[in-house]
Amino acid sequence: MFVRELSIQLQQRGGESVVCFLSEPPEEVKKFLSLPNVTLDVLANSTSANRKSAMDLGRLLRRYRPDILHLHFTGFLGVYPWVAKLLGVKKIFFTDQTSRPAGYVPQRAPLWKRSLVRLINLPITKVTCVSNYGYRCMTTLGVLPNDRYVMIYNAIDFSRVHPNPERGKAFRQRYGIPENRTVIVQVSWIIPEKGFPELLKAAQLVVAKNRNVHFVFVGEGAYREQYTRDAEALGISDHITWTGLLKDPFEEGVYDVADIQCQASNWEEVFGWVIAEAMAYGKPVVGTRVGGIPELVEDSVSGYLAERANEVSIAEKILALAADPQLTRQMGAEAQRRAREKFDLREKVEQLVRYYDI
Repeated sequence: MFVRELSIQLQQRGGESVVCFLSEPPEEVKKFLSLPNVTLDVLANSTSANRKSAMDLGRLLRRYRPDILHLHFTGFLGVYPWVAKLLGVKKIFFTDQTSRPAGYVPQRAPLWKRSLVRLINLPITKVTCVSNYGYRCMTTLGVLPNDRYVMIYNAIDFSRVHPNPERGKAFRQRYGIPENRTVIVQVSWIIPEKGFPELLKAAQLVVAKNRNVHFVFVGEGAYREQYTRDAEALGISDHITWTGLLKDPFEEGVYDVADIQCQASNWEEVFGWVIAEAMAYGKPVVGTRVGGIPELVEDSVSGYLAERANEVSIAEKILALAADPQLTRQMGAEAQRRAREKFDLREKVEQLVRYYDI
């Protein structure tokens, strides 16, 4: 969605967009990005930043001769900026999407490291940070001058946000979720960093007090089988649905079926894209007080903030919303208002293009 909106805005300025994937993209993606000024290509192993990927990037740069290279989901340290500079690229951008480990405290890097990183990343024009939390982490390190960093929130394409109760009903039928149950959804990797051990214990506490609650976990991960067994051991498996990976939560009704969105992360989540998506659909969020999540969820206004790795705190917040439909609707409406105000994709891409200065 970001790439499509960026390409549209580049087209309006007479620009072209070359989008590089790790592998050949699916037909749905090709169709979605089918615009007159878009070319799709492949840069395999680009996250590795090894000699081969650097040479492959060089071949792409010689083929397309871009004015701007924007690096997404690659390492902050690597040879790509110098490859681009030596091949005549005028501006080089890097977007930091990195969530930090739980309890991470930003600290100024040692002098030797600051000097080395400044040399490695000397060609970088700007580093875009996707939250104020991410901006603080990067600027505190001191590895680049502060004026190289800008904060631009990740954002949602509101042109694709169309709440549809019928999709919600179809989702319930597809997964056999009883009609009378309040649905709590978490969309994420199924990994410990996303708070699943505590979330399952919180679910046990919730179900013990309110049997008309159902948890839906959307996503896939290495720990799914273990957590499925844990849910059975806790006696709550009949109140949990594991959907696996879904191609498009918008169109498959994930946010339509949700009454409450949950994000119980343990690590320092740099932004929380699925939180913004749920807010766009008018859903209140129960999140943890970590990383950039408090920038999305205003406690007791658009949802609740629970303490990290605290199943009692998480359960209390979920129970408070599940017991009060009016409060749920009120907080959901405020969440949607805030999402439109802070996380509109068109506005955020316009902000980025201004930094491109084209």
